[in-house]
Amino acid sequence: MRHSDLNIGNLRVVAFDWDNTLAFSRENLQNSINEILTEYGLPSWENVCEKRNPRLSFADNFPLIFGAFTEDAYQKYCAAYLRNIPKYSKKPNKTQEVLKFLRKKGIKSVIVTNKTRNLLEAELAFLYDKNLFDNIVCGHEAARDKPYPEQLLFAVKPFVQEISPQTVWMVGDSPLDSDCALAAGARAIRIGESIWHDKEEKDSRVIYFSDFSSFYEELKGQ
Repeated sequence: MRHSDLNIGNLRVVAFDWDNTLAFSRENLQNSINEILTEYGLPSWENVCEKRNPRLSFADNFPLIFGAFTEDAYQKYCAAYLRNIPKYSKKPNKTQEVLKFLRKKGIKSVIVTNKTRNLLEAELAFLYDKNLFDNIVCGHEAARDKPYPEQLLFAVKPFVQEISPQTVWMVGDSPLDSDCALAAGARAIRIGESIWHDKEEKDSRVIYFSDFSSFYEELKGQ
């Protein structure tokens, strides 16, 4: 299906979410957090995730789960996640092709993620050539994280003077990503389902693709 309003003629920057967008990291997230929950005598992630605030990043949900033990628990989680990257982290089909296509067209690619930088950089090095990306903004590096617009605005500022749905696209898997895009005045694109499969209504302002293969086909058709 072709989307007439997805035209790369004036496109300057495409911003990508990381978790469950450029990286299939749910398995690592879940297995690593379960290691730490067990250590603190807490139920498994499947049972405690109902405490999660879906408008916050994974890291920013730790106080809701670990309370006074948040800082120590998060450090232990990070250590487990880094250990588990080679075992669990994978990139979706056709992401590399999309990134190379954009680079060939002179369109900048940036990462906009609420993930903390040490985890992002370790996983990025395992999955991609970092030279495919022109900028990276991680959690707490802008005034506010997604779903607010500041992260995206900060990430694209070096490359575009005026943000519009024609000049900047934000590609992600969740409402945090599309809400961020819409708040910044960019095009909101969603690929696949959100990482925790939260129930939601489709937003008519957002363009949806089932996977990166269909997104790539859309781009190649232009």
